[in-house]
Amino acid sequence: MVPSGPDALRNGGVSFWYSSIGLPEPRPALPGPTEADVCIVGGGFTGLWTAYYLKKADPGLRVVVLERRFCGYGASGRNGGWLYNGFAGRGAFARRYGREPAQAMQRAMNGAVQEVLRVAAAEGIDADVAEGGVLEVARTPAQLARLGAFVEEEHAFGETDRTLLTAAETADRIRVAGTLGATWSPHGAGIQPAKLVQGLARAVEALGVRIHEATPVTAIRPASATARAVAATPYGEVSADFVLRATEGFTAQLRGEKRTWLPMNSAMVVTEPLPAAFWAETGWAGREMLGDFAHAYMYAQRTADDRIALGGRGVPYRFGSGTDADGGTQQRTVRQLRDILVRFFPGAADARIEQAWAGVLGVPRDWCSTVELDRASGLGWAGGYVGSGVTTTNLAGRTLRDLVLGRETALTRLPWVGHTVRRWEVEPLRWLGVHSLYAAYHAADRQESTGRPTTSPLARIADLISGRH
Repeated sequence: MVPSGPDALRNGGVSFWYSSIGLPEPRPALPGPTEADVCIVGGGFTGLWTAYYLKKADPGLRVVVLERRFCGYGASGRNGGWLYNGFAGRGAFARRYGREPAQAMQRAMNGAVQEVLRVAAAEGIDADVAEGGVLEVARTPAQLARLGAFVEEEHAFGETDRTLLTAAETADRIRVAGTLGATWSPHGAGIQPAKLVQGLARAVEALGVRIHEATPVTAIRPASATARAVAATPYGEVSADFVLRATEGFTAQLRGEKRTWLPMNSAMVVTEPLPAAFWAETGWAGREMLGDFAHAYMYAQRTADDRIALGGRGVPYRFGSGTDADGGTQQRTVRQLRDILVRFFPGAADARIEQAWAGVLGVPRDWCSTVELDRASGLGWAGGYVGSGVTTTNLAGRTLRDLVLGRETALTRLPWVGHTVRRWEVEPLRWLGVHSLYAAYHAADRQESTGRPTTSPLARIADLISGRH
């Protein structure tokens, strides 16, 4: 049930993850014009990982991080807590650059899962880690067909530890109503993302990185023959050899970047703590990350305090690349997510939804993540993770480190480095296109729920138009 009265649903508040630990006190804003070796715009996972690895590699570097609100305010502190090896663009990279480069990136992503866990342990960051892997279920015949094809593709990319499970084998892990089969990968862990990003910010600051919060960047300017690259703020400019953009879903708010990445909305709800009887019936003892093979897919985790945190697309996009206000989301989205919860877990039908929130993720026009550094202009960036950023940001941070330091490494040779993407359409085409695509995906899911054995043509057309595959 969605509560009312004294127990009314909390909508927004950035995220449940922050509600459980408290919002941080903002660090001081930029005091005035500043010189740095590297200036990073954005204090989420991308910016913090980049700062962390730069200072580890060269402690003498002057690194400054500028953040509009507080570190982890955006997707880094609002996501579903999926630390896993998926990334945006593998198929496209294989088609454009060859299968081996795409496989190399997949191997790098597998390693990045363990690298995040290694750093968290080394820095004493308690992020409620549960190494249960990733379980993705099929609940219709068409989903089951896609699931089988996906496992074959995974094996072709070398992911031979990806396993195909029957309905009975799936129920041994998690009993999801209507499940026909599933796939499981060991390359995943559940985390409390706000704890991880706040712990990382403290670790970065301890290394000597200067973090200035409550400091919006209004423009980024390239270097010229007579001046260094610049990040402009209301409190002064930071000039640096390199200015790195790490703004993900908020990139459109920077001057000149309106059509670079589309800020796609994703929303979540979290239940009250569920009783032992529910978990005895449901299982989920391994705390696997849970997803499905719908086109408008869901994602969920069992939290450390025995809640279900569940997310999905909701309203996909706000006109003009708008973003939410501190995580607030629409009531119809809350109802949609609650409906998914009850369909998957009928035993949670009476569970109270305590909080709902939303955030934006960065989506490039071809749905492929990118990393770039132009040494002539001094400008670089990483992002466009399409919702797979908890792990991909770590790989991006290490790659930007090598690019800034002028190293040629296995990371700088990965296919996403320097990958070019065309810009999104102008409004209102952008709004009409995205909403039409997700209307098609929802309609395809409804068609498939009637027992259709193969993927709906609506979804195939939407995939083709969107460039999603």
